Amino acid sequence: MQIPVVAQTVGLLTMSNVFMTIAWYGHLKSLSSKPWWIAAIISWAIALFEYLLQVPANRIGYTEMSLAQLKIMQEAITLTVFVPFAMIYMNQPFKLDYVWAGLCLVGAVYFIFRT
Repeated sequence: MQIPVVAQTVGLLTMSNVFMTIAWYGHLKSLSSKPWWIAAIISWAIALFEYLLQVPANRIGYTEMSLAQLKIMQEAITLTVFVPFAMIYMNQPFKLDYVWAGLCLVGAVYFIFRT
């Protein structure tokens, strides 16, 4: 049974975004007492895994989707990954702005995927 291209792309982009969110923002909490260059090296190491997932995701997705569709999909996934990360790991409060940003992305997804 073949997994649909969209499902493969969404799955790989979601996993890549988890790694990238940790690489970009995790050090703010877990490495705040270390010099910036240590955080950068660790973040680059984590980001390697992001690229190992993101590059194949975009190659697979580009077989059926446009470049713009891939980018908007990635942005929507980023917000979906970032909000729980910010609230759970970084102990940030929920903001209504997350809802408004999400609704804007739903609009972007609609416009970029309509036929």
